[in-house]
Amino acid sequence: MRVAFKLTVSVILLWILFSRIDVEKLWAGTRSASVSWLVVALIIYAITVVVSVWRWRLLLDAQDVHVETNRLAGSYLVALFFNNFLPSNIGGDVIRIRDTALQAGSKTLATAVVLVDRGLGLMGLVLVAACGATLAAGGATAGALPIVPAWLWAGFLLGAGLSAPAVLAPVGFGRLLQPLRVFHPDWIDNRIEKLTGVLARFRDRPSALAGCFGGAVLVQAGTVAYYLAAAYALHIAIGPWDLAVIVPLSFLLQMAPVSINGFGVREAAFSLYFARLRLPLESALLVSLVPTMLVMFFSLSGAAVYVGRRR
Repeated sequence: MRVAFKLTVSVILLWILFSRIDVEKLWAGTRSASVSWLVVALIIYAITVVVSVWRWRLLLDAQDVHVETNRLAGSYLVALFFNNFLPSNIGGDVIRIRDTALQAGSKTLATAVVLVDRGLGLMGLVLVAACGATLAAGGATAGALPIVPAWLWAGFLLGAGLSAPAVLAPVGFGRLLQPLRVFHPDWIDNRIEKLTGVLARFRDRPSALAGCFGGAVLVQAGTVAYYLAAAYALHIAIGPWDLAVIVPLSFLLQMAPVSINGFGVREAAFSLYFARLRLPLESALLVSLVPTMLVMFFSLSGAAVYVGRRR
């Protein structure tokens, strides 16, 4: 039922958008794309994947969980494939947790590492959006901004302020989780103990968190560069600061569980912002869909890894 609802939302949004454009013009824009710039875009995306794997390993090493880099890379590619071809991004996280739970000796520890990785990635996303909006506010397209930069900075500082106590005082954070004992005291106590141990080790090794966060910022900035290269390939004139606003914001909107892998929601976000920039609707759909298709193409490498594992 949930998948049917998501599919319905995606189809309706895409139908509304495609009913307002000249599909022939959209196809012509796709055919005229520069292959060399698309290759550059794929290289940039591959670099962000390498940095993402490094971030994951950095967090695992901080927990004294040592996994070979090539195994982590393979797991990340499989997770990427599942994220792009399953109707939920959770599938990829399940793969990453499963692939490291044995070495970690605990699913709770493996899950905590993935969640910390996700959380730092989200903070990096908001920081890049805040920087992009601040820079765009000083440019010619300031009036087109869909959000005040101060709100993004406030969101970033709020996230940092709420997460810092969990790392700095893990025992106190564990006490906040005590009400959950009403469901299953023994099981919850065991999980809280493991979780506070994970947070304590991160507190004692702050360089791992700092490195992971720096890597997250680099990944998000690289993702903006990836979209910029795709825009160059499609001969669409849009500035890097505008992309630094709409790309992270579209990712944030896609986190709402109302569509199939963000389809429709992402395109609607790009369309609204491009309209404020007085750019054609066809350009918005091209800059949204072409990079998405390239990512899906890249993630097929994860399918090959998955099939190789089963064999």
